[in-house]
Amino acid sequence: MAEWVTGKVTRVQHWTDSLFTLTVDAPVSPFTAGQFTKLGLEINGERVQRAYSYVNAPTNPALEFYLVNVPEGMLSPRLHAMQPGDEVQVVSEAAGFFVLHEVPDCDTLWMLSTGTALGPYLSILEQGQDLDRFKHLVLVHAARYQRDLSYLPRMEALVKRYEGKLRIQTVVSREAAPGSLQGRIPDLITSGALEQAVGLAIDNATSHVMLCGNPQMVRDTTQLLKDTRQMAKHLRRRPGHITAEHYW
Repeated sequence: MAEWVTGKVTRVQHWTDSLFTLTVDAPVSPFTAGQFTKLGLEINGERVQRAYSYVNAPTNPALEFYLVNVPEGMLSPRLHAMQPGDEVQVVSEAAGFFVLHEVPDCDTLWMLSTGTALGPYLSILEQGQDLDRFKHLVLVHAARYQRDLSYLPRMEALVKRYEGKLRIQTVVSREAAPGSLQGRIPDLITSGALEQAVGLAIDNATSHVMLCGNPQMVRDTTQLLKDTRQMAKHLRRRPGHITAEHYW
């Protein structure tokens, strides 16, 4: 049974009308970069909870969560309205297998995300462990509008930190934006535009693809890579080329 602890909100960053970041101080157990926990609030006499990935590195005690406010939701509007000093419940033990030690060795690790699903990759890259076995790292963040690229400055700082090993590419689907590709990730793979922009190939001989985000993107991209690149889902009992996590 999940053990809940009380956390205190220390910072709220509103990026847009709907996108925001909560920073929380809570006595959680150690976790692995890429994992998620649950946040919860007592609403009408019962705990309402949702799973959210850690954005911060495990070595950083400031627990960071990148969220989207769903107006018709029960929990996110209340989290969106929180102020520093407010309390939120947090599950102490993290969960999830979207972590580097589940990913096999390869030359190029592709980290593809949509929306707030960027979070696990930032945690992995901020932590910086177990990355020496990859020659190239590629981080792709897709959003609807340029204003939704909340963490672009941090992504650019990580590029400098990794001194040429990390390449980033932003994608915007509903408008043209300088420096970003326009469209959906599967379409940009089909056309070759993503690989051309990054300067690396997605293939089953050199690459592993991590997919995190909108379930439709994950399904479409997985099927596309199976059909056109002869890539397979990675399983412990049968190593492959695709590791995926859905964000609902």
